[in-house]
Amino acid sequence: MDSTELLKKVRKIEIKTKSLSHQIFAGEYHSAFKGRGMAFSEVREYQYGDDVRNMDWNVTARYNAPYVKIFEEERELTVVLLIDVSGSRFFGSTNQLKRDLMAEVAAVLSFSASINNDKVGALFFSSKVEKFIPPKKGRSHLLHIIRELVEFEPEEKGTDIAAALQFLTNAMKKKCTAFLLSDMIDVDGNCNPRYEDALKVAADRHDISVINIYDKREREIPSVGLINVLDAETGRHMWVDTSSKAMRSSYAKWNADVQDKTRQLLLRYRVDSVDIATDQDYVKGLISLFKHRA
Repeated sequence: MDSTELLKKVRKIEIKTKSLSHQIFAGEYHSAFKGRGMAFSEVREYQYGDDVRNMDWNVTARYNAPYVKIFEEERELTVVLLIDVSGSRFFGSTNQLKRDLMAEVAAVLSFSASINNDKVGALFFSSKVEKFIPPKKGRSHLLHIIRELVEFEPEEKGTDIAAALQFLTNAMKKKCTAFLLSDMIDVDGNCNPRYEDALKVAADRHDISVINIYDKREREIPSVGLINVLDAETGRHMWVDTSSKAMRSSYAKWNADVQDKTRQLLLRYRVDSVDIATDQDYVKGLISLFKHRA
């Protein structure tokens, strides 16, 4: 992609997603994420009705009178986008690829955060962490993230969600709000997610939401005869007889197991999530995620 084409694509995404962020998502985002954290403000004498769980016993003992800690909502958040740039992002059976949908959703989240005066950063990962853009404010910074969403070329093609979550845990010492955008297909031979340990640690420290980007043909194979399929992450080719009912049934069961075990894992660690398909309106998906959290 030459520079002129890149600038046009970045500008197109900016105009569309910035407008959506202003008109629809800014308020929803604020309701869903603002006020989730509480920061210590001051100590004052106990007043009738104060929560005794906020008693500051050290100050109380020092002055021989009851004192409580006062907390305020944290008005400024740090948002980090964890973007899956593995080979599977180039799949799409409708009018857009998963990569394109992911870029738009990430841009909407970025502008929504910016409108609320939050810092935004991005982490691109495949089978390793490919690139980390530290959180900052400002239009030029957001456009830098969008440019990377459009043109970034990873060195690897596989998927390692655990590596991304571990990097987030190590890089962000203070609590942040993180959005993981991925198809979430990172499982072992028994369909169990390979990132449970990393998710457990990261979700305990940060506020994580998962946006599962998928294409309907990844979950259900139509009967179209003998086709040659390519695994975009391993490079492996295979002939598949899609007219075989047994084959389609076996694949559907595998995919259902992957989705079910992924949902169970996210629920176990209280991670909010939403599934958005390439042929669906992502506006509805994001609003449902925000309203669920509000």
